[in-house]
Amino acid sequence: MLEYTPKIQQIAAKLLSECKVDVVIGFKRGSVPLMNEPCQVRKAEEAAQLCWDSNCGINLANYLPGRKERIGIVAKGCDSRNIVTHIVENKIKREQLVIIGVPCQGMIDRRAVAQRAGGEITAVAENQGEVVVTVGGKTITIDKAEVLQGNCRLCTHRNPVIHDELVADPVPEQTGIDRWADVQAIEAMPADQRRVFFEALLAPCIRCYACRNACPLCYCPTCFVDESRPQWVGKGQDAADIATFHILRAYHCAGRCTDCGACERACPVGINMRLLTRKLNKDCFDLYGWEAGLTLDQRPALDTFKPEDSNEFIK
Repeated sequence: MLEYTPKIQQIAAKLLSECKVDVVIGFKRGSVPLMNEPCQVRKAEEAAQLCWDSNCGINLANYLPGRKERIGIVAKGCDSRNIVTHIVENKIKREQLVIIGVPCQGMIDRRAVAQRAGGEITAVAENQGEVVVTVGGKTITIDKAEVLQGNCRLCTHRNPVIHDELVADPVPEQTGIDRWADVQAIEAMPADQRRVFFEALLAPCIRCYACRNACPLCYCPTCFVDESRPQWVGKGQDAADIATFHILRAYHCAGRCTDCGACERACPVGINMRLLTRKLNKDCFDLYGWEAGLTLDQRPALDTFKPEDSNEFIK
C-alpha cells in the first residue's frame, strides 16, 4: 500500500489548489514507529506530508460529525462505511465531502508487532507483504499477515463502498472466512461460564474512555457516563459500573458498528471489546440481513421497523 502515498498527495493537492475543498483529512508520519497521526491539510503545498501504509488504522470518519466545511477525506473500506452512516444519520452532508477511497489490505496490530520484536522498536518499514522492524540496531522481518489487526483478518469490505476518487484498483475481497467463530464459541458457553469470561475480559479496564473517544459512532453531545442528573452509572472502578459502560456503549452501536477496530486499537490495556459489538453485528446480520454502512438508501437495522421483522428476541 506504500504506492498509494503519491496518489493521495496528488489528489489532495489538486482538490485544495482548485478550491474544491477547504481541508483534506488524512494521515502523516507519527513521532514514534507504528503510530501514524491524523492530520488536516489546508494548503496544496502541505499535501506532501500526507502518507499511507499499514499504520493508518485510526478511523478518520471520527473527525466529520457536525462540521460545516467542504472536506476531502482519505477513507479505507471501514472508514467509508462509517461515512455512509454519518450521512444517513445527518451528521454530515454528502455534498460537503470528496471521499478519497483507499483499497485496503489490512492494518498492522502494533501490540502483535511489539510482542514479536521483543524490545523497543526504533524504526519500521514495509516491503512486499513483510514488516521490517529495527530493535537494538538489528532488523527483524515479520510476515504482515501474522500481525494484522483482528478486525482486518475478518474484513470482507476492504474496498471503499463510497468514493469520489480512488487511489488504486480495488483489491480482492476476502472470502471463505468464518467471521463469527469467536462469537459463536462464547454463545455456546453456559451462562455462568460466559459471566466469568466477560468479568475477566473487562477486569483490566481503567475507565479512560479511549474506546469511546476513538469510536466514530460515539458523538452524543453528553455521554451517558458523564451525566449526573440523573447519574446512570457510577464513576468508580466497581465491576458492575465497568460492565454497564461497555455493554451500553455496545448497544448504542448496535446496527451501526462497522468493526473498524478503532476501540480495540485505542485501548491502552488491550481489551478486546469488539466481542460485544461483534455479537450485536452478528445478531443484526442473522435477524435482518443487515451490515452497517453499505448503502445510503437504508436506515440502520434498529432505526427502522418492518412488519416482517423477526420477533424471535421476545420469546
